[in-house]
Amino acid sequence: MHGLRRRARSYALQVLFALDELGEDVGASARGAVDRYAALFDLEVDPESLQFAGELVERTREEADDIDDIVQRASRNWRIDRMSRVDRNILRMSTCELRRDAKVPTRVIINEAVELAKEFGAEESASFVNGLLDRIAHEVRPGDDTA
Repeated sequence: MHGLRRRARSYALQVLFALDELGEDVGASARGAVDRYAALFDLEVDPESLQFAGELVERTREEADDIDDIVQRASRNWRIDRMSRVDRNILRMSTCELRRDAKVPTRVIINEAVELAKEFGAEESASFVNGLLDRIAHEVRPGDDTA
C-alpha cells in the first residue's frame, strides 16, 4: 500500500503541475484529466494508484480556493503565485490530504511531500515544503502532536 500511494502522489503531482501550467480549469472532470494524461504520456500506472491519484487531483482542484488560502496564511514571505509551480502543487496536494484524510498520519503526508520536493523541486524545495507543511498541519490538524 505504501508504494502504491507514493506512486499515486507522484503521478497526482505531475497532473496538477500540468494543469497549473496550462491554466486548465477542469473542475469536476479532474479525474478525467488523470486518465487523459496517463494516456497522453503513455504512462504505466497501475489501476489502484491511478484511482488514488484521480481522487487526490479531483479533491485538490475542487478545494483549490480554500487550500490556497491555507497555504498563503502559512507562508510568511511568499505569495502563492510567486512560489515555484512544483512547490505550490506539492503544498496544495498535501494540504488537501491533511484536511481530508485523517487515516494518514501527519508525518507520513509531510514526509511524502518532502520526498516529492527532493525528486521534482529545486535544491531548497524540500526544506521550504517541510516548513510550510508543518505550519499548515498545526492549523488544519490542531492538537495532532505528530506534526
